[in-house]
Amino acid sequence: MKEHTLPHQHGENGENLIQHIPDTEKFQIVASIFKQLSDTTRIRIFWILCHCEECVINISALMDMSSPAVAHHLRLLKSSGLVETRREGKETYYKASSSKKAQSLHHMIEQMMDISCVSDK
Repeated sequence: MKEHTLPHQHGENGENLIQHIPDTEKFQIVASIFKQLSDTTRIRIFWILCHCEECVINISALMDMSSPAVAHHLRLLKSSGLVETRREGKETYYKASSSKKAQSLHHMIEQMMDISCVSDK
């Protein structure tokens, strides 16, 4: 990491902070995840999948959207690591990833919308 010094000293721990700032690549990962959730449809699909495992057809019915449109959003969510899949015969089932980042986002969405998790009721 490049050595930095702050041009102004304000008596705070800015110099100490510089040593702990994560690399730009780590911020890019976070930005990519938030980019996926910048679409209302993807947030709704992700929220649904936080509460149940479903196939594209059922998600399409819940969203009142075509299956190809839902499949497109699911591909993006899966590529970001927020959704995982399971195959059973010819059917593919989707659910929110059990990763810490997916679970944190689930709780953040519910806190921001001031709602309770369906499974908490």
